[in-house]
Amino acid sequence: MSALTTAALDLIFPAICPVCASRLGRGRRDPLCGDCWSAIDRITGPGCATCGLPFPTFGTDRCGSCAADPPAFDYARAAAAYAGPLREALHALKFHGRRGLARPLAALVREQCAETLPPDVDALVPVPLAQARERARGFNQAALVTARLAGALKLPARGGWLRRMRETAPQTELAAAERARNVRDAFAASPAVAGRHVVVVDDVFTTGATAAECARVLRRAGARRVGVLTVARVL
Repeated sequence: MSALTTAALDLIFPAICPVCASRLGRGRRDPLCGDCWSAIDRITGPGCATCGLPFPTFGTDRCGSCAADPPAFDYARAAAAYAGPLREALHALKFHGRRGLARPLAALVREQCAETLPPDVDALVPVPLAQARERARGFNQAALVTARLAGALKLPARGGWLRRMRETAPQTELAAAERARNVRDAFAASPAVAGRHVVVVDDVFTTGATAAECARVLRRAGARRVGVLTVARVL
């Protein structure tokens, strides 16, 4: 849509930010307003070479957790901290059906993480939702972001390469130690991943339990390398 058309439509139907309810205005990333977009706390600077956790790398490139117990994935990166406008935007997408937010959220991941991706990625794979939850919500937010991101990165999105095999309790309701048990054997991978470098895409990286379990089953199915990209990370 051209800038002129957008401006004309805004005169008739003022565009309102789903996070702060302000008119979008300058710097907008539809449907996010410029102020909310600018206020997102991007993750920058040194961090763990494995999980991407920001920390001063005094003589080491891995955080203590990854050094002591390396995860199943090769690397994980997140665009920004799970806080402020980004947290509200993800809630608006997931729980209030604001699907248009997948566009700026995917753009955020591309802007923050694309340069760190290895050049030999074969496909992006969204973390699947349980069927009942996806039916109730009407969509899978990870799949929406993956589709937008795949187009921007000129990579294929392969939703069928990872399947959810059973219902699990919402991870947000569980303590860190319970998360890994909750998702154990909850996923299965397609034989199509064998020999491929795949990147799992999700909305939020909290403890890494879901990402690690997805990576584990992809590895078991023969994936050569597994990365993880998320919109946000709990810091």
